[in-house]
Amino acid sequence: MASSGKLDVEVHIKSSPEKFWDSIRSSTTLFPKAFPDQYKSIQVLEGDGKAPGSIRLFSYAEGSPLVKVSKERIDAVDEATKHVAYSVIDGDLLKYYKTFKGFISVGSKENGESLVKWSCEYEKASDDVEVPHVIKDFVVKNFKEVDEYILDHKA
Repeated sequence: MASSGKLDVEVHIKSSPEKFWDSIRSSTTLFPKAFPDQYKSIQVLEGDGKAPGSIRLFSYAEGSPLVKVSKERIDAVDEATKHVAYSVIDGDLLKYYKTFKGFISVGSKENGESLVKWSCEYEKASDDVEVPHVIKDFVVKNFKEVDEYILDHKA
């Protein structure tokens, strides 16, 4: 039987929690514009792209390992605690994992910077499938690039 598991990572971000959260929440328009090497497009298929129940179709570019297309549903959002949960419901990732759920939370550090936590819960499609470290590494790289983008585009 294929196994399931969980991965967690914390990323220290120089941007304020508010700016980082706003950028993550605006990913539908921001990511393809700011990171065209990774995101061809993000289309909102249902909902507003931010609220629970919204479904978005991610088309990844050459900079994305493993996955070129991913359909994700936003499961839960808490604006007050800066937390979002999502599930991959269709696309390339489901060739490797029966289920894949992601969680992002943005917290404050004492110096005004952010501590961003990402985790995923997954069930492998087969025992041959790797633990999704490549996805975790992509997320960490993405978070750091979002931080650089925010710092470079201060209003």
